[in-house]
Amino acid sequence: MGEQSQLNGAYYGPSVPPQRSYHSHGRGRGCGPCCFLGFLCKLIVSIVVLVGIAVLVLWLVYRPTEIKVHVVNATLREFNLTDNNNQIRYNLALDMSVRNTNRKIGVYYDRIQADAFYEGEWFAGTEIDTFFQGRKNTTMIHPVFQGTSSIRLSGSDITRFDRERSDGTFNIDVRLNLRIRFKVGDVKTRRLKPNVKCDVRVPLTPNRASVGAFDTKRCKFNF
Repeated sequence: MGEQSQLNGAYYGPSVPPQRSYHSHGRGRGCGPCCFLGFLCKLIVSIVVLVGIAVLVLWLVYRPTEIKVHVVNATLREFNLTDNNNQIRYNLALDMSVRNTNRKIGVYYDRIQADAFYEGEWFAGTEIDTFFQGRKNTTMIHPVFQGTSSIRLSGSDITRFDRERSDGTFNIDVRLNLRIRFKVGDVKTRRLKPNVKCDVRVPLTPNRASVGAFDTKRCKFNF
């Protein structure tokens, strides 16, 4: 009877601890690829936001404004096609003002290449001395184009040339290719490559006499 109750009855001894699993999904498992990508995305977004805030703060503090370029005077002593119309002799001098309108930003002009075009055809170029321009400052530059150059003009271009010569005034495009850096406090920006385009109407004055006052022409400054 006692033996049967031990076999069929309940066991009231100490509790048996559960078996420990060695494949738990908690501590000890590394962060997977998705977790890493999520962290990387958050980091990139945070950096972009911080950079944007810094740029906005700098803009509010320094308020950058554009550089203004004007042709204030132009003299064309010679502008003649040769007999076969494939070369041109020229003597063109310009007085140009370059205005840094910024109150807290200086400008380094590391390179100034001036080029002259007629009817879209290049005929002359010259380098201008580099300089540093302080805040709220105007600097005068004086590109001079003189010599003989090959040029390709079509029939309509030659007709327009003859008409402008008869009128005594030529439409000439002058372009400046720049390499500049901005100076903000003690920090200098990377080199930028803007260009300036000036469409000027220049009177031909071979006898060096003035033919009326030259109308100041504002140029287009493009980054």
